[in-house]
Amino acid sequence: MNNRFEGKTAIVTGASRGIGLAIAERLVADGARVVITARKKEALDGAVTHLGGPDVALAVAGRADDADHQGDAVRQAVETFGSIDFLVNNTGINPVYGSLVDLDLAAARKIVEVNCIAAVSWVQQVHKAWMKEHGGAIVNVSSLSSIRTAPGIGFYGASKAMLNSLTELMAVELGPDIRINGVAPAVVKTRFATKLYEGREDAVTAAYPLKRLGVPEDIGSVVSFLLSDDAAWVTGQTVVVDGGVSLQSMGE
Repeated sequence: MNNRFEGKTAIVTGASRGIGLAIAERLVADGARVVITARKKEALDGAVTHLGGPDVALAVAGRADDADHQGDAVRQAVETFGSIDFLVNNTGINPVYGSLVDLDLAAARKIVEVNCIAAVSWVQQVHKAWMKEHGGAIVNVSSLSSIRTAPGIGFYGASKAMLNSLTELMAVELGPDIRINGVAPAVVKTRFATKLYEGREDAVTAAYPLKRLGVPEDIGSVVSFLLSDDAAWVTGQTVVVDGGVSLQSMGE
C-alpha cells in the first residue's frame, strides 16, 4: 500500500465487519485515520484494535439513520483527527427476503430510511461540518441489484437504485470541490450476503466469468481508488464490481 491518504480522515459507516471493515482497513493501509460506526460497541472496539488502535481508528456506536448519532460521529471526527476528508456510506439493511407482493411495507419504509435517507443525512452532516469549506470525496456503497433484477431482494435493489440516482444528483450539486461516486458489488462473501450463496456456492460461482465470489477486500480497493486523486475526474458514477457476472446473457 502507500501513504496517499496521510493526514486525511474518513468516516466509514457500518464498519464493524464485512465490507465496511475491509474499506476502513484499506484506507488505514493507505495512510488515513478512520472513524468507524455501527450499532454494537463491542464489535466496533474489536475493529479498532484490528485496524491498529486509537492512533488511527475511532469507534462511534449508534444507528446509521439516527441524526444525533451522525452528528456525534462527525463532531468526534473533527475533534479527534482534525478533519473529515472522506465519507463512505456503507451501511445497508435488508430485513426481508421474498417477492414484492408479500413485502412487509413497514420493513420497506425502514429500508429506504437506512439505505437512502440516512446516506443523504450523512452527506449533509459532513458538508456542514467540514466539506463545504474544505472539499472532500464521498463513496456510497450500492449493489448490483440496483441495476440488474434480483428476485428475493428486489426492494433492497430498488432502494440501492434510488441511492445511485442520489449519487448522480449530489455529484452535480456538490461539485467542483466535492466528488461523490458509488460502488455496486455483486455477491460478496459476508455474513450479510450468506442467503445468496450459502450451501450452493459452486453453482452461484459458475455464473461468474472470474469463477469466484467477491471478498470484502475487492470492494475496499475500489473505494480507495474512488476517494483518491487518481479518480480526480470521476464523479457521479456507480462502478460495478461483480467478477463479470452482469456480462452474462439472460440464458446463462
